[in-house]
Amino acid sequence: MANKPFFNSLVNWFIKQRISQIQNFINEPINTQNGILFSQLFHAETTEYGKIHGFSSISSYQDFKNRVPITTYEDFEPYIERARKGEKDVFWPGQIRHFAKSSGTTNAKSKYIPITDDSLNDCHFKAGKDLISIYANNHPDNLLFSNKNLRLGGSAEMYEQFNTKFGDLSAILIDNLPFWVELTTVPSRKVSLMSEWESKLQAIISEVKNEDVGSLTGVPSWMMVLLQRVLKETGVGTISEIWPHLEVFFHGGISFKPYREQYREVIGKDINYYEIYNASEGFFGIQDRSDSDEMLLMLDYGIFYEFIPMDTFGKSEPNAIPLEEVQKGVNYAVVLTTNGGLWRYLIGDTVIFTSLDPFRIKISGRTKHYINAFGEELMIGNVETAITQACQASNASIGDFTGAPVFMKGNESGAHEWIFEFNKFPSDLDLFVDSFDNCLKSINSDYEAKRYNNMTLKRPIVHCAKPNLFYHWMESRGKLGGQNKVPRLSNDREYIDPLLELNQKL
Repeated sequence: MANKPFFNSLVNWFIKQRISQIQNFINEPINTQNGILFSQLFHAETTEYGKIHGFSSISSYQDFKNRVPITTYEDFEPYIERARKGEKDVFWPGQIRHFAKSSGTTNAKSKYIPITDDSLNDCHFKAGKDLISIYANNHPDNLLFSNKNLRLGGSAEMYEQFNTKFGDLSAILIDNLPFWVELTTVPSRKVSLMSEWESKLQAIISEVKNEDVGSLTGVPSWMMVLLQRVLKETGVGTISEIWPHLEVFFHGGISFKPYREQYREVIGKDINYYEIYNASEGFFGIQDRSDSDEMLLMLDYGIFYEFIPMDTFGKSEPNAIPLEEVQKGVNYAVVLTTNGGLWRYLIGDTVIFTSLDPFRIKISGRTKHYINAFGEELMIGNVETAITQACQASNASIGDFTGAPVFMKGNESGAHEWIFEFNKFPSDLDLFVDSFDNCLKSINSDYEAKRYNNMTLKRPIVHCAKPNLFYHWMESRGKLGGQNKVPRLSNDREYIDPLLELNQKL
């Protein structure tokens, strides 16, 4: 690109004008949120969902809270399915053309989150600009627009015969980006939207290995796979030898903590790392300071936030509270009303507020047991179904179990490691493991993607527990008794390492 320094300076000047707007919602957070709520209600009052719940006559937050129920995906799925088939004005005005395919629920392998034109423009794309704005403001000497951004996205497919598309959120975003973004981004749109991962990775490497990449955007586990492939293809020792101007990795989707040192080794120098908090349902937080991993809650993206204290979660009538009532240090389940047409939607994430002025958060986990070290979003319901099928296939039965991730190391893929205490040992342990693995792939599309060709996740590692292992472990922790439960899934190795050690001693 001609005159790169001038172009870089011009874009940085333009994009940092957004900082003053961010400061506005920092100064007026509650007014900003109330404005969004009533704007959304007005916008959707003539939809079927709006008429059912009387949006046109809601005049206060309390009215909204009393009339509109808190929903899960299962609750909302009938409305979403109608919209997927092309029906208009179901829960958002007009026809919704895109749906983000996400990991499954208890009832379905995958779920489909509506992506409206409003959410694309006022949430997802706006957040992408804000991410750059915040980074440029924090690092005035950046050279982002003198070099290329390497993005790693998914594929897009058409849904049956209806005129609606579904695919990974990243693919939907790439498919709808303005043309000028292509000038500063690699790989090309065509390669970015390829669906077969092995061919796609090779195509990406071919396009990017000779580019001057200055920034990375993607999920840490998948990006690491790509970087390892680039090193193997080029035969060099570190990524900085290929891309000497690489300065930042914008990452999200899973915890970065286990990957930080591995990135330092692979890249070969210190760069900046900025976390983003986004999901198919919207874009919620951006790390706004380089010296802290807290994220600024973004309040003007067309999303109205409510929070349920986790000590009351699961009760028949959970008490959600608005932003103005939250407290620091309390673990909250997140409830969203979005410009994607979701109303009081329980996303399944939990957060803790680390600051109330401005409102900053850290992701604390999920409302259910899960493993999400690589973006697989493996829920306890998935695991219990797979165990049942594996036991049937191998004529086994299980008492207790727990599972945890094995994080990537060097060129090694990650894995899930399990300890099963069998009441009846399998007739064939390999058959049990393969049945368990194949069932997880069949009911969880994200797990299936990560297991593809062992690139991110290898075959599960399974240990057979010695008799009464879990009893002895719970006893050693002072946790015997009916009210204490064995942790089934963990996103770290806090439980499995002591169990493996104890199993060696018994």
